[in-house]
Amino acid sequence: MHTSRRLERLGSGVFDRNDQRKHQYRFSQAAQGLPLVDLSLGSTDLEPPPQALVAMAAALKAPGSATYCLHAGTRPLREAVASWCQSRFAVDVDPEREVLLLVGSQEGTAHLPLAVLNPGEAGLILDPSYPSHRGGLVLADARIASLPLEEAKGWRPCWDRLSSSEWDQLRLMVLGFPHNPTAQVGEQTWLDEAMQRAQRHDCVLAHDNPYLDLALEGEAPALLRSRGWRERGIEFFSLSKGWCLGGFRLAFAVGAAPLISALRQLKGVVDFNQSLALQQGAIAALTEVPDWPRRIVPIYRERRDRTLKALHRLGWQAPVPSMALYLWLPVPTWARQRGWNDEDLAAALLDQSGVALTPGSGFGAAGAHWLRLALVQPSDSLEQAIQRLEPWWRQQS
Repeated sequence: MHTSRRLERLGSGVFDRNDQRKHQYRFSQAAQGLPLVDLSLGSTDLEPPPQALVAMAAALKAPGSATYCLHAGTRPLREAVASWCQSRFAVDVDPEREVLLLVGSQEGTAHLPLAVLNPGEAGLILDPSYPSHRGGLVLADARIASLPLEEAKGWRPCWDRLSSSEWDQLRLMVLGFPHNPTAQVGEQTWLDEAMQRAQRHDCVLAHDNPYLDLALEGEAPALLRSRGWRERGIEFFSLSKGWCLGGFRLAFAVGAAPLISALRQLKGVVDFNQSLALQQGAIAALTEVPDWPRRIVPIYRERRDRTLKALHRLGWQAPVPSMALYLWLPVPTWARQRGWNDEDLAAALLDQSGVALTPGSGFGAAGAHWLRLALVQPSDSLEQAIQRLEPWWRQQS
């Protein structure tokens, strides 16, 4: 059957490939002795705030909770977002013109290119970056420019790698700090520099920021702190990570009124909004427990530190992440000497130990020699997962 060329360009998603591997492992003989330990997704084991769940449960009983929700019905949540922006950033936001509810921040990054780019126009992403950043550009038939991030340079974007003519051709930049998958917080100056470039070259700057309050060290950057966001900026926030509500797909965009209007127009054609009951949970999270992300940071810090120590005992050295949720692990020298890439190593680790990690190449070419480990289980379980690797690892190395 005929399918589109853009589908060929899109390729298979790394999470889908991993899902197939995990499914096969669950029904393998090895899984009978070593049940799957899934550290491949940033889907936390931590509980959401009770206030959010109570609000959802109460609202589910209200008439209309199961009806479609159009944009006008999201006004209470958009007002809560505006209040949160004022308390969090000391920024006044218009809930009608500058806020839009999203079904997860991935919706925003995937759909924005369709709203602002014509086919063939150029968009810039970081390499590595979250898959929906590239995916959105592919679906919009955009030309994709990528900016490699290197450990040796502290993961700092080197804006001068693009020539002045290349900058002139860009119509959209999609960034994300704190950064997934490298698990580095980044710096506010990086976004400020990006905004200056965007203003100079007439480019839209989109910033994916679901990890805002999950910095383990330092203060996370935010586009809402950069001058110029009201003219050409849009920032995506999510309750998935900080409030542990991933499965509820609650997120929102704050940005320049023309960008919010464009994304709203697209959204009005392709989908509706979440149930009003789920929105009540988001309102409770933002207004009653805005500090919930900071409460869980110590848990992630302990998980990071204990897992890194366990990896070091194994002989697997890795950069120390400055944000919660992930470790970014280099493919070890012995594996590269055998000709293994990240996909090979991830498959071998799953087959031999039942531990599922994410191949870094799924985030871009610059991730080809890395694996991402999600700190989504208690510290004891994470240490036990590393111990599982040891017998096979020692044989290989």
